[in-house]
Amino acid sequence: MCRILGYLGPQISLDQLVLNPIHSMLVQSYQPKELKSAVLNGDGFGLGWHGQTVDGRTLESDPFVYRNILPMWNDRSLEDLCRYIRASSFVVNLRSATNKMPVDISNCQPFQYKQMLFVHNGLIENFFESLQRPIREKLCDYAYQSIQGLTDSEHIFALLVHYLEMQPGIDIAEAMHQTIKTLVSMANDAGVRIAANIILSTPDRLIALRYDNQKKAPSLYLLKNSKRFPHSIILSSEGLFEDGWKEYNQSELVSIDSELTVKSYATID
Repeated sequence: MCRILGYLGPQISLDQLVLNPIHSMLVQSYQPKELKSAVLNGDGFGLGWHGQTVDGRTLESDPFVYRNILPMWNDRSLEDLCRYIRASSFVVNLRSATNKMPVDISNCQPFQYKQMLFVHNGLIENFFESLQRPIREKLCDYAYQSIQGLTDSEHIFALLVHYLEMQPGIDIAEAMHQTIKTLVSMANDAGVRIAANIILSTPDRLIALRYDNQKKAPSLYLLKNSKRFPHSIILSSEGLFEDGWKEYNQSELVSIDSELTVKSYATID
């Protein structure tokens, strides 16, 4: 499985969470503490960020994404990149590939749809044999044709894109709710496990889910208004530094707005 992170708050340079903390995302790439199914997160990584400001002016554009098949610890440009980029909303993914999944840039996250970024930590058990075809059969043409890689993560994302495309104007939290309900039903019918820790980000919002239909879900923590980062929310697979990290509730879909109001949107049965 992977490690994921989401940030929403005042603009900061990405190195403040990706590189600098004692248990930064960089450290989690080679020395994770709570990874259960692997030792390293070395099969690539990705950063995605919104709302970059230049000379006090916010750039209005689609999100920016940087992905690499190298382990994070081997990317010699990462330090300069993370010191340069400043954002008020961003996500990070460290990849630990499951069986049969090749190391390829198309399999690296984040995935992007319009103003939304998506990162996932988890799995669909026996994905190629169990749910790959059933998921694809549900997709509209746009969502189907957007698939570039082979991962279960991208197929979960494609199903989310399907609901967004087929219901213009739908709230992204509701689209995520419909996505996970469909996936859980399919997984239960097939008798397979689905683990889905997911963070969606927009320029002014985070949507987060921690879910597993058979076991305790992979770790996910929330930190709000910390001393280091006041007026912000950080979601992370593992705590980055000593502070009041709270374990995220299993099976809960949460929406976090620009005022840092955390609202429980739904509980997934």
